[in-house]
Amino acid sequence: MTSKTVNVPNISCGHCVATIEREVAEMDGVSEVKAEQTSRNVTVTWDPDTTDWVVIEGLMAEINYPPVA
Repeated sequence: MTSKTVNVPNISCGHCVATIEREVAEMDGVSEVKAEQTSRNVTVTWDPDTTDWVVIEGLMAEINYPPVA
């Protein structure tokens, strides 16, 4: 498993957290998603044999929560 923590400035409320966690968790290969409203950080754990960060990042941008470097 691979994990990555990124900052997502668009997180402003509990609904944002729930949306990110729900949408990203539905992706094949993603085993865990934890979004935090106060820090605006999202940690994703995934199986690198099933998906990769570019796909996860793309989905996050598609749902209007793009991570920043």
